[in-house]
Amino acid sequence: MSGWSKGRNYRSRFLTYCMAFCILFITVAMVKYPKEAFDSAIMGLNLWWNVVFPSLLPFFILSEILMGFGIVHFIGVLLEPLMRPIFNVPGVGAFAMSMGLASGYPMDAVITCKFRQSQLCTAVEAERLLSFTNTADPLFMFGAVAVGMFAMPELGPTIALAHYLASFLVGIIFRFHGRSRDQLEITSQKKNQVNIIVRAFRALYKARQEDKRSLGQLLGDSVKTSMNTILLIGGFIILFSVFLRIISVIGLTDIFTAFFSFWLHLIGLSTSLAPALVSGLFELDIGSMVASQADAPLAQRVAIASAIIAWSGLSVHGQVASIVIESGIRMGPYMVARFLHAVFAAVLTFLLLGPAQEVTKSLIVPTAYTISSANSWTSWASRTEQVFYQFLLLFGILIMLSIALNLIKTLYSYAKS
Repeated sequence: MSGWSKGRNYRSRFLTYCMAFCILFITVAMVKYPKEAFDSAIMGLNLWWNVVFPSLLPFFILSEILMGFGIVHFIGVLLEPLMRPIFNVPGVGAFAMSMGLASGYPMDAVITCKFRQSQLCTAVEAERLLSFTNTADPLFMFGAVAVGMFAMPELGPTIALAHYLASFLVGIIFRFHGRSRDQLEITSQKKNQVNIIVRAFRALYKARQEDKRSLGQLLGDSVKTSMNTILLIGGFIILFSVFLRIISVIGLTDIFTAFFSFWLHLIGLSTSLAPALVSGLFELDIGSMVASQADAPLAQRVAIASAIIAWSGLSVHGQVASIVIESGIRMGPYMVARFLHAVFAAVLTFLLLGPAQEVTKSLIVPTAYTISSANSWTSWASRTEQVFYQFLLLFGILIMLSIALNLIKTLYSYAKS
């Protein structure tokens, strides 16, 4: 056995032993602190039942139905001229991006995984797509963070704009990811001459013919698959809620706090923001709340909250990993993208809180989501309506841009010939 193989074998054994020890340690800690574990599990369950379940399940089912009817394939052809040059992903990526922007994580992971399983994108294209579509929904940033946590509605546009601009920057950077693994498709000249709308309808019909499921079967499969996914997400939310509480009780968070305090001091930020980063490392809601209450200047608190929202927490990363792991999508590029997104979001927030603050104030929109109204059925019905409206608006803008780009490209080709 070579030295490299031995080293790899030792590393594998070391990781196995470390993981086994950590799991055993957490289990013993839960037995020792049963009340804390129970209370945190109830808190995670309430978060899932009152917030995640009603807000994501309808869109999970909707995305399954749209794919079954071939509408996503139709979208992919229409938006290829826009998504390929900018992000180097197929046109169907716009559907994942729009749903991610409108309804938040982990919607993008669910859709990207479906694309990969349906052979609508390659593994490397799925990794690129996942890098910039993992975003928070605008109602969370405008309502829960700006209004509920900071009590300053005018901060909503700043946080949201920085979040989305940072996401697009990550997407542009990741368009160069895995170029050596790209599978180039040779498209015939005849196919390029066919009108893009005609090609889109042909793709829709072909996909529907290949699916062959009746409407009743498609609805049943969509509900069944979506329920399995939402239950999986609920399990991760409860697990990480308990995990975060346990490590806090046994004092492990003090080590993380010291680590983050060192780096915050190094870059000239208040060390009182370290607890927010520790909480945000695992869970974005708690981390954002702690950041809003820290004893630090407003600009620093908002920037750290923005970074935490972009990072999204190990709880969300665990959900994403459980969803995409079977589709061959690697988590390494995703984690790098989340770190870049957090850094870019924090820097852009600082910039937008400066001279651009007056501009972003004009972008403020009404919100239906606040922490106090999270359990209201009327509030969540209104939230679903707004998310659907936002999706249609974003999607309509993307389609118009794509068709315009395709038209310009076609006219340029005719003029050149």
